[in-house]
Amino acid sequence: MSETSPTKSPNPFIQCVSSPAGRAFLALLLVCLVGTIFNADGAFFKIGTHRDALRQASVYGILACGSTLVIITAGIDLAVGSVLALVAVCCSKMAIHWGWSGWLVVPACLLVGCASGGLAGVVTARLRVQPFIATLALMVLARGAAKYASGGMKVSTAVKNASGGYDYVDVPALFRLVDTRILGGHLSVVTVIFLVCLGLAWLALAKHSWGRYLYAIGGNEEASRLSGVPVVWAKIFAYVASGMLAAVAGICQAAQEQQGDPEAGVGYELIAIAMVVIGGTSLMGGRGGMGLTLLGVLTIGYLDKILSINAVPEAGRLMLTGVIIVTAVLTQQRKRT
Repeated sequence: MSETSPTKSPNPFIQCVSSPAGRAFLALLLVCLVGTIFNADGAFFKIGTHRDALRQASVYGILACGSTLVIITAGIDLAVGSVLALVAVCCSKMAIHWGWSGWLVVPACLLVGCASGGLAGVVTARLRVQPFIATLALMVLARGAAKYASGGMKVSTAVKNASGGYDYVDVPALFRLVDTRILGGHLSVVTVIFLVCLGLAWLALAKHSWGRYLYAIGGNEEASRLSGVPVVWAKIFAYVASGMLAAVAGICQAAQEQQGDPEAGVGYELIAIAMVVIGGTSLMGGRGGMGLTLLGVLTIGYLDKILSINAVPEAGRLMLTGVIIVTAVLTQQRKRT
């Protein structure tokens, strides 16, 4: 009579780190642990530190929401930083120089973002150009449009008058509204906007057929096409959504800086992609989600804040962030093999 060997129960820790959510949560815990160890003058335990970390990460987080939608289709959007700058310039022109109401400025800015994303989507999905090439070209195009619209200068509250001097106008009500705090000053409106964008994107991915299409396209585009998935339109809408979220980020950026800077958003697309990857969404497409992106946003946001309060130079912060991104990508590849 043969004896059957007892089945070993899997180690809970191994099970945790073998899942994308577990690894992302572990990375966030490690970052918080670093914050408690290198806690300059107790800054990490102050509410203001966490409020500022969330506020500073919110604009990147809004971009990361759009990038998640595109990356799940196995694509990439390198143009979101330039679209942010273009919208920030347009928003400032309309709100500061032309005196438009926020009810007109916001839809107009969202239209600019949707048009930019739609252009990238059509070139990528309809004309079958590689997403990297298509969005790289749009990145240059949008940056040039931002400089053309602003005349190469920041669009601020100092408005040139007929005599060649400058008159200073009030900060628009839209900017004051977006850049204010609620709940007794403990929560920024920009953070609320990020959380709303995250929630809506989660609903689209988890509860709408369009979200299932994106996962299917990222898993196997040709099989999705053969099974009746509207691949072209689903991918175009993913880039439109990414462009619209970049427009939201541009409005927030303009409100925070109270001006439209044509040089704003340089490198933001890489930070947004890093947040998505560190969260655990696969660059190969087909896997990921907004919950993971939230973990990635918090990880990068807190890491940057901890390094900032410990006076680590920007060069060191960038290099450390790069090492973390490479580690996250290598972890993904090992799990895939």
